Amino acid sequence: MVEIFLKTLPFFLLIGVGYVAAATRFFSEAATAALTRFVFYFALSAMLFRFSANLRFGDVFDPTFMLVYLAATATVYVLVTAVAMWRRLPVGEAAVEAQCATIGNIGFLGIPMLALLMGEAAVGFIMMMLAVDLLVFGSLIVILITGSRAGLTPRVFRTVGVGLVSNPMLVAIFLGFTTSALALPIPGPVNEFLALLGDAATPGALFAIGASLAGKSAERLSTATWLSFGKLVLHPGAIAIAALVIWPLEPYAAAVMIASAALPTAGNIYMIAAHYGVAPHRVSTTILISTAVSILTVSLVLAWLAERTAFQ
Repeated sequence: MVEIFLKTLPFFLLIGVGYVAAATRFFSEAATAALTRFVFYFALSAMLFRFSANLRFGDVFDPTFMLVYLAATATVYVLVTAVAMWRRLPVGEAAVEAQCATIGNIGFLGIPMLALLMGEAAVGFIMMMLAVDLLVFGSLIVILITGSRAGLTPRVFRTVGVGLVSNPMLVAIFLGFTTSALALPIPGPVNEFLALLGDAATPGALFAIGASLAGKSAERLSTATWLSFGKLVLHPGAIAIAALVIWPLEPYAAAVMIASAALPTAGNIYMIAAHYGVAPHRVSTTILISTAVSILTVSLVLAWLAERTAFQ
């Protein structure tokens, strides 16, 4: 446990550096936004493209893996939605709460951290989960929020479609696998360029996470605590039951799925909540709490997984 904690600690220390830099106003909100755009559109996209371009789609694509992740995540999503509806929340707020409890920071935090801790073989599995998160649940929250306000019009689905095709992570994965499928050679200088740019994703993403947390307020603590419990305990628990008991997966694949599910709430949910004006303070508090607590819980989960697999 101590060894795993020490391995994860540098990642969270980088988040802490970003938080302190922004909290002390050394790093402005504009600088945080610019760094986030750099990581999102350039560094992380370069990392995803390089990984996917050097993988064979047929070797990576596993519909059973994706269905297990989808089923377990959907179970928690429905549970949290039911609790929200029992509290008589509007559909939009229920959708935001369900998103907080099921969608983790596997893009900015999971890919760089788990790739280093569990090996680059983890990236293929993470990309499949990222695709499910973006294609299914990323679309669902927009449909539920906008549909509950104005009905399910063609404009709603057009908005969802444009959002998907303009998401740089999905585009990078698609272009990478296309390059791999067509066996297109990547010139040495281009591959080195992608590696150099992609290497900036890890420190840049972690610093950006911390800096963005500094600008979030802590309100609705009881609800945020429940949603953090859902993300850090219920979600990885449901994934573990599904991947180890109900539909047993290969041990390493199951370990990557469980570790990814144990990550804190994704920061992009706040952007969606703020854009539509649906419970942004509740989301920001959940991100704060889940990220802080995950310093311990992620280490616990990884230590438990290390006893079952040989990724360490």
